[in-house]
Amino acid sequence: MAETTAATGLTVQQWDDKFFVEHVQQNRFAPEMGTSENAIIQVKEDLTKKKGESITYALVNRLTGAGVENGATLEGNEEDLDSRSFKLTIRERAHGVRSSAWDNQISAIDLRKAAKMSLKTWSMENTRDRIITALGSINGVAYSAASEAQKDAWLTDNADRVLFGAAKSNNSGNDHSASLLNVDGTNDKLTAAAASLMKRMARTASPKIRPVMSESSGRYYYTVYVPSLVFRDLKADPVITQAQRDVSLRMQNEKLFKGGDIEWDGMIFKEIEDIEVLSGVGAAGIDVGPVYFCGAQAVGYGVAQRWKSEEEYFDYKRKKGCAIMEMGGFEKMLFGSGADDLDDLKDHGVVTGFFAAVADA
Repeated sequence: MAETTAATGLTVQQWDDKFFVEHVQQNRFAPEMGTSENAIIQVKEDLTKKKGESITYALVNRLTGAGVENGATLEGNEEDLDSRSFKLTIRERAHGVRSSAWDNQISAIDLRKAAKMSLKTWSMENTRDRIITALGSINGVAYSAASEAQKDAWLTDNADRVLFGAAKSNNSGNDHSASLLNVDGTNDKLTAAAASLMKRMARTASPKIRPVMSESSGRYYYTVYVPSLVFRDLKADPVITQAQRDVSLRMQNEKLFKGGDIEWDGMIFKEIEDIEVLSGVGAAGIDVGPVYFCGAQAVGYGVAQRWKSEEEYFDYKRKKGCAIMEMGGFEKMLFGSGADDLDDLKDHGVVTGFFAAVADA
């Protein structure tokens, strides 16, 4: 009797469809991802329809002129649009697992199914890590790989959107390492007051950092990504503790807000345990945690090929490999603030804070 089995191609495609939905839903940064300029992580899929290795994002800064009134002449009093560009380069990444028919026969679990689930987990962690690396990058260079000279140059251009501890005066002449040494374990924890200072910096920076408008409520929010030890101190602040008593009920239908988040003063704080602290760089050798206060277009995600899987047989079909792959790239958006397009690069949508991250006793 003939036995009908599902075609391999159909099985793979069905898994890919389900995988992509779960990848989006389970991504810690998913609520902040979108295709519009209103998204914190702006997704562009231009390269899925055409060839190329880079995607260009455009920024048109807000108009600041007063305009004219009551019949005054407009001709000759128009305002120039200050437009800038940012080019994001994509890369290919892939990972795979191979198992034999014999190993699958004697194993207590389905190795092929386990391989797919492991690859799915790997891809999600890879996406998460790339977003975190982008947020902390120094003009396109990963923070851990950036030299002190590069960090100082970055701080000089971004002094209006970098905060060391609880006071702007902790910035020691735009010397990055010297400024970190001013962050102490008592006065420079993340608190409601320090968070409000970051918000004021975002609103007075040049150019300003735009909040994101929630589609569900119409309200405007900034999102703040916080490492665990810094988040612990924020939760302990009496101002925050008092303010959270009615938050869960009020925010239960807010897409940007998830259980465990903190909402206060137009900011949603999210604990990201995978943000690494900077070991021993603060006052008296304390650890310091980077905090990323984000508005619209903080990070770009250029996509040429979404995550997908492939299967292949080897050795007379005695071995089967499963791989997962993507073509894309995450980068913090940078726009020039000088006379030319790429002069004096600034982090477009991020205020970076550095706060005490003292380990639990």
